[in-house]
Formats: sequence, structure tokens, C-alpha cells
Amino acid sequence: MAKKITLIPGDGIGPEVSLAMQRCVDATGVAIEWEIEHAGTDIMEKKGTPLPQEVLDSVRRNKVAIKGPVTTPVGSGFRSVNVALRKELDLYACLRPCKLYPGVKSRYENINLYIVRENTEDLYAGIEFEAKSAECEQLIEKIKQLNPKAAMHPNPAISIKPISEFGTRRIVKAAFETAIKNNRKKVTAVHKANIMKCTDGLFLRVAREVAKEYEGKIQFEERIVDNMCMQLVQYPNDYDVLVLPNLYGDILSDLCAGLIGGLGIAPGANIGDGIALFEATHGSAPKYKGLNKANPTAMILSSVLMLEYIGENKAAERLEEAVALVLKEGKSVTYDLKKDRNDPTAVGTSQFADAIIKALK
Repeated sequence: MAKKITLIPGDGIGPEVSLAMQRCVDATGVAIEWEIEHAGTDIMEKKGTPLPQEVLDSVRRNKVAIKGPVTTPVGSGFRSVNVALRKELDLYACLRPCKLYPGVKSRYENINLYIVRENTEDLYAGIEFEAKSAECEQLIEKIKQLNPKAAMHPNPAISIKPISEFGTRRIVKAAFETAIKNNRKKVTAVHKANIMKCTDGLFLRVAREVAKEYEGKIQFEERIVDNMCMQLVQYPNDYDVLVLPNLYGDILSDLCAGLIGGLGIAPGANIGDGIALFEATHGSAPKYKGLNKANPTAMILSSVLMLEYIGENKAAERLEEAVALVLKEGKSVTYDLKKDRNDPTAVGTSQFADAIIKALK
């Protein structure tokens, strides 16, 4: 019986890389019934919202979804379809494996990191107050009452950073379980508890408590986030699984993607209790829309994570091996994966998928 999975093509280059992914997954022979739902700027013109209710209903019904990139306006407009999906579906764990494949340009060797990022709290929880708004002025007055020493310049905008014991405990547990599942040896908790003693302090305290439950199974260490950035640039091979609050996780996952060749290679998964959404981690690159030029690797590797999640481990292994083979050969790859980005032998999105499908056989 076919497994029904929600496919959200996205916008910009989303539909092209999503189609490439869909063709590659179908070529593995796994029986999947794709339920296609639309989100993003294109559907907003028709529905008045970038995230129609039927998208959420479909994911809740099917329990598994995969999504192409969706445009997020900068500084104005709707907040983020990606963030909304994570919050609405309580997809609290963002998993970002960062693996360097032979043939991909990098200053490093043998990178194989796993980022486990909390998805629902921290500054990305979206509790914000616009500068000079009545609500912000009321909040400022309340803050001054509660903390007379609080110093602020006139008319600030304010974001609130909630970090809870509940949210921290489940994300740190997810990191340790990810380490066990993937035969990893160490979990590193990343924080700024030396300065943010209440929020990051709570994160670190709970991480230490959870780590005790895994003593003898998985090593545990902790790093301050700014030092962690330096460590990753200098000694990335010293690290294995990193667990971080939302904002730090967002920043460091992109840093780690830079170690392995860029976001075009970096897959992603958002996991909740009994529900999962897989997605390429790069943007929608609207200027390349419809040009058959975008690199579909991140989307295809995200489907590898999806196949593992639904128990199709052999198909996942075959697909990853096919991707690795095409990347290593370096012939049928998109322009960004060539040594010279102007190399005339670069192929398009569809032709890249063709090569992977051929390598599967």
C-alpha cells in the first residue's frame, strides 16, 4: 500500500527542486502517493494567506510532509511560512545533518556534523513589539516597574526570548536520541549562559540534567556560542552532535553548511511527536525561477531523511549513494558545483535529477 505524503512545492525555485526530488524518490521504487498542497507567495495571491488551512490539515492527516523553499519577506510582509508550520504543528526539533561529500568544494575534509536546533521557543517564538506602538510603550513601563535598573534607549522595539524547562528537556533528549540512532559519540550543548543567566542558564541547567540520563552511552560537553563558532571554523572534526536554542541553531547550522559546500548541499528535517516535515534549508531564489538552473541536492538529501523516517532505510541508502556518486564524478552537476561557475558543461536541475536516477539503477 502506498504511503501518502504531503508535498509542498513552495515558490521561486521550489517547484523545480521539488519535482527533481519527487522523481528521484519515485525512482527508488518506494510506493508513495503525493498529496500536493501549496504555500508561499504564489498561493497568497489566490487565497489571501501564504499558508492556507488545507496545508496544515494535509500534514496533520498524513503525518509526513516534504517542502520546497518558500520566500520569506525581509523586514515587512508575512512573517514566515517555515516558522508558522513549525509552530502550528509543534515541530520542535530541527535536524540539520552537515556532511561533506567527495567532489564538493570545501576548505575542510571529513566533515560530518549533526545540528539539533530547538524550533519553537527563544527569539524566534515571535513575541515582538513594534517601536513606538502603544503595546510596546506599555511593556517598557512594565519592565521599568519590575526592573528599575533596566537600561534602554528611547523608543526601542522589543523581542521577548522565552526558554522553558519543557522545551529544553525535549530538545536535549532529541539530541541524545539522535546521537544514539546515528551511532554518534558526543553531544555538545551550545549556550550563552555566562551572560543570559536566566534563559540560557535554564537551557544549560536542564541540558546537564538530561545528560546524566545518558552517562556511559554518550559523551556530553558544553560550549559558549561565540567560542563554538570559532571552534567550528578551526576544529570542526572535534564535534559530533550539537544541540542549541532556536536562534543559535539557525546561525550555526548555516555556518556548518558553509563547511560542507553551502546551503545547496544541506538537508533539513523538522520533527514533532508523531509528525515530521522535511525541507531544503536554502532560500527560494526567485531570480532563478523557471530557469532549470537550481541545485536540487539539498531537497533530494532531505528526501533521504524522509525515507529513513518512514522506515525505507534501504531506499534511503541507495538514494544517498546515488547522490554521492554524481557529486563525486562532478560531470552532471549544476553550475554552483563546478570548479568554475561559468563551466559550460554544467547541467540543469532536471538533468541533475536524471543523473541521480541513472545512478540508482
